[in-house]
Amino acid sequence: MKATDLHRTIEAVWRIESARLIAGIARLVRDIGVAEDLAQDALVAALEQWPESGVPDNPGAWLMAVAKRRAIDGLRRGQMLERKHEQLGAEWDAQQQAAAPDLDAALDDDIGDDLLRLMFTACHPVLPTEARVALTLRMVGGLGTEEIARAFLVPTATVAQRIVRAKRTLAEARVPFEVPRGGDRDERLSSVLEVIYLVFNEGYSATAGDEWMRPALCEDALRLGRILAGLAPQEPEVHGLVALMEIQASRSAARVGPAGEPVLLLDQNRGRWDQLLIRRGLAALERGEALGGARGPYVLQAAIAACHARARTADETDWARIASLYGTLATVMPSPVVELNQAVAVSMARGPAAGLELVDALVAARVLEGYHLLPSVRGDLLYKLGQFSEAREEFERAASLTRNARERELLEARARACGVSP
Repeated sequence: MKATDLHRTIEAVWRIESARLIAGIARLVRDIGVAEDLAQDALVAALEQWPESGVPDNPGAWLMAVAKRRAIDGLRRGQMLERKHEQLGAEWDAQQQAAAPDLDAALDDDIGDDLLRLMFTACHPVLPTEARVALTLRMVGGLGTEEIARAFLVPTATVAQRIVRAKRTLAEARVPFEVPRGGDRDERLSSVLEVIYLVFNEGYSATAGDEWMRPALCEDALRLGRILAGLAPQEPEVHGLVALMEIQASRSAARVGPAGEPVLLLDQNRGRWDQLLIRRGLAALERGEALGGARGPYVLQAAIAACHARARTADETDWARIASLYGTLATVMPSPVVELNQAVAVSMARGPAAGLELVDALVAARVLEGYHLLPSVRGDLLYKLGQFSEAREEFERAASLTRNARERELLEARARACGVSP
């Protein structure tokens, strides 16, 4: 095998196996920073040995064996014990009485639980949001620091610092490597879902840069969501998030024109929507709703997305139901952004004047200052009401606020079009 092919193979193996590897080792050393270091050591060993020995039949098991051996050796030397709490020292004293094969077997069990622990740890609320995102993509998603930096248009050094600080914060806070229970579980699960959806949204509608979408981030978020749904099958909000992302991702091909320009929802060619993703999304929504209980924000948002997915044409969209669902969402997850989306739905169901009344209330409340979609929506409603001069001002204001070049071009074009009657 050529060196370039071998390196691509190793990169692929790492992307697939790294989360499982780090999770399995973290259960032993109780520190995801140390676990990642050991996993990286195993990767270095692969880069050194596989060119001569060849890629093993089970490369994931090979990496796990190397990392595990180094973890056990380090623990036995006592070099890591100083970094653990007293409880870990007591646990290790007991483990020393067992044979090494027993330790090997223990690490091979419950890998699903380990991955879930890794997700909950990487998304711990003790970390700032940007650190949770970076650490999750690194630890669970298998992305390199440079990949994360490119995806979010920030310097590589910035991402590296976030990851280092996140590991240090988790260690200093003595965050346990565990799946939380009781009331703490809901808060922690909410944090995990928030991180995954933040990653998806950045790929679906990039906040800055020259591209309208970054599909790779959507794919990474979908992969994380699907993994989480397999690990926590009894959580309706997990299925709700997966459903929401599947349905939204189904529109990806139709959201971009031939030159990469944005295509808005009502203008999209629905024949280009991915029906497989829609079916998967609707099935995930059905699973979430079947679990019962009060519908949470992700199940509700997925139900809204499903209304669009089920409509064969834009005219068939059930806007009254969408407006009602947004009303329910606003009580479950109060947010001026939700209210803005509700205003759009109301305008489609009852006319632009009804929607404009709700939007003007948000303008008066000054709760979305600096949010470019507020003047964008207001401009659209004013345009439909024939108030072209005011609409142009709103589109120009929206264009000045967005940091995405493609979106700015769209808004500027809409401002220019305000000189022409619809």
